[in-house]
Amino acid sequence: MFHDGARRRSVALLTTGVLALPAVAACGASEEGNVPAAAQDLAPTPRDLVANGSTLTWAIDAVPGTLNAYQADADTGTTRVTGAVLPALFTLDDKGRPQTNPDYLESAEVVEREPRQVVVYRLNQKAVWSDGREIGAPDFAAQWRALRGKDPAYWTARNAGYDRIAKVERGKDDLEVQVTFDKPYAEWRSLFTPLYPKDVMGTPDSFNDSARTTLKNTAGPFSLKKVDRKSGDITLVRNPRWWGDQPKLDQLVFRKVAPKNRTKALTAGRVDLAQVAPGEAERISLARRDKGAKGPLAHGPGAGRTPADALMSWAVAHGTEQEAAESEQLAREQTREAVVAYAAEQKSLGAYEVRKALEPSFTQLALNGADGPLADERVRRAVARALDRKELAETVLKPLGLPAQPVGSHLALAGQDAYEDASDALGSQDTAEARALLAEAGWKPGQGAARPKNAGASGEPAEGAEGEEAVGDSGNEDRPGDDGGEYIVGEDDGKSGARGGPMLPGAVAAGQGAALWRQADVVARQDGDGKTEQGAHAQQGGPPGAYAPKGTAAPKESESPGAEGAAGPLAKAGLALTLRFVVPSGAGSEQLRAVADKIAEQLEKIGVTTAMKKVPSSGYFTDHVASGQYDMALYSWPGTAYPATDGRPIHAKPVPAADGSLNVAQNYTRVGTDRIDQLFDQAVGELDDGARKKLIKEADARIWAVAGAIPLYQRPELVAARPSVANAGAFGFATPRYQDIGFLKKGAKPAKQDRKSGS
Repeated sequence: MFHDGARRRSVALLTTGVLALPAVAACGASEEGNVPAAAQDLAPTPRDLVANGSTLTWAIDAVPGTLNAYQADADTGTTRVTGAVLPALFTLDDKGRPQTNPDYLESAEVVEREPRQVVVYRLNQKAVWSDGREIGAPDFAAQWRALRGKDPAYWTARNAGYDRIAKVERGKDDLEVQVTFDKPYAEWRSLFTPLYPKDVMGTPDSFNDSARTTLKNTAGPFSLKKVDRKSGDITLVRNPRWWGDQPKLDQLVFRKVAPKNRTKALTAGRVDLAQVAPGEAERISLARRDKGAKGPLAHGPGAGRTPADALMSWAVAHGTEQEAAESEQLAREQTREAVVAYAAEQKSLGAYEVRKALEPSFTQLALNGADGPLADERVRRAVARALDRKELAETVLKPLGLPAQPVGSHLALAGQDAYEDASDALGSQDTAEARALLAEAGWKPGQGAARPKNAGASGEPAEGAEGEEAVGDSGNEDRPGDDGGEYIVGEDDGKSGARGGPMLPGAVAAGQGAALWRQADVVARQDGDGKTEQGAHAQQGGPPGAYAPKGTAAPKESESPGAEGAAGPLAKAGLALTLRFVVPSGAGSEQLRAVADKIAEQLEKIGVTTAMKKVPSSGYFTDHVASGQYDMALYSWPGTAYPATDGRPIHAKPVPAADGSLNVAQNYTRVGTDRIDQLFDQAVGELDDGARKKLIKEADARIWAVAGAIPLYQRPELVAARPSVANAGAFGFATPRYQDIGFLKKGAKPAKQDRKSGS
């Protein structure tokens, strides 16, 4: 989730709807300002039209393993609970901008920059913990000591920002907290949210253990009443000591409902609010459309059967062949039962509506640059240039009625101040130039190139391939019971091979590689330092060549020497260019697999063969992405209000560890450069907003240029809600305001919401 700044990017999102694994406008700021590509959808309602009392039940994927947001296993459930019961000094608005939270702060500002940065927090004098003690400097100091990274007894997930603090002390009175930094920290607003009481942060034992299962001392509009791990319910009640606007709800219940069980929970009326997959959202929309309609439904089980099919079925069921008749009669009975059950479910789903927005996270194609063909930067760039990202975004978002523009930044999303499309540093989709890069890397049309059955990208047996069979279809259909296996896209599936012009001459392709780095400098460099990385990248991507002018088109097929028609599948040293594309196989990942199939089709046009490997969803990320057992993979990162802090570990250059392994932090593509690291380090300490934005843009341009991660589309946020639920739904960037959530008063209607902007 994006809420609370999305500071904790400790785990990549792999959700495409139901699967708990795993579009932004591509323009910069306009005269009207940078706005989100789609507005939030909350049924916004003034507090005086929201009823007092009652209980709202909100579905979460699982009971969180910890209620300590700073531990490695904190998850979305942790964020939901802590957001309602603990202080958030800064919350995010609908454009993802940090805003001072007046419930806790009168003010917070940088009062000194030299010789050291000093931030002074002025606290709301009414702010108290549930035990009656005032929130103050001792709580800030305890949290700093726990999270600064100097005491290994604290099992913290990360210490970013806290490690730059020199001291935390009381100001001129008990309501003032003064924080002095050793090193400048531009994103200081990311700190102390959520804020825990000193009795949680004060000792390693209390930090590591006491806040995992309960929070005895809180300071939000709600307090934690009970965590029932057996039933899966987390019950919050009004905080009797709360000093702000009183919560409209008596109780807020977070209920464990696994994504695969959402439809069942909705039809049973067990939840009032639940994030859903596109398929479930479609069923809810159909249910609302069909209200009051007579006759059988035009969708669901048996709806696709034609009159001819029905006649044939009747004939078989009443035929003289006893075995066939009995089988058909059983099938007809099962279909009738399924139709009745489906109709009953649809009637229940009609009690909900779908609220939709673009989630503050984006899905990317990760290219593993550790070894194999993708270790060559030219091959990664070729793959990236072959992609039609607009088509991929439309595949996911257009059917949902959401803006379908590809994401143009690794570090911000449309609507945020830091968002600028830097994808020009890589270049737009161009099949001919992609082929040229592959030719320069030595990959040529290779008839009869060897690729061992069930092999990975480098031609060696793929992990877990023993006993697996190559499936001869495109993988577009979900095969029941298929929980793994590998198939070659385009192999024995009736598709023609890639066709088009020949590879470009090596000198031209080398020039494109050099020009790419110059283009990244032109697009991104704002500081005029004149530094380049051509030398380093020439070693990885091939010998330097003459710079081609920016925008130079690749020669047309007829102009290319040696043009002989079809390129076909590529090979080098007798080995086919085959990339292993790992995709999850479980329910809810259909959308992800559809995108993977589109990508495979696009790569086929440049001669790249894709070996699609379906793996169990439960181990998709940990066993394959995080461990590096893939060539290509799709997963998502949450957006962030603090790109310099949160972006660095995701894009940092991997470094050798003491034991000889590679320390990749969160950079699962294993692709990075020293210059990118330097830009992040400069940005995080740059207190001038304009200068910091330029550094972030240059870092983003260089991330595009190395082509390890290719942003594709902003993920859809689809939420099923009872129509009477007010001020909740698809929040987009914004932090939920839990005290305003409730149910409409009888006869009240929510305010109209502009669905075309972020207002």
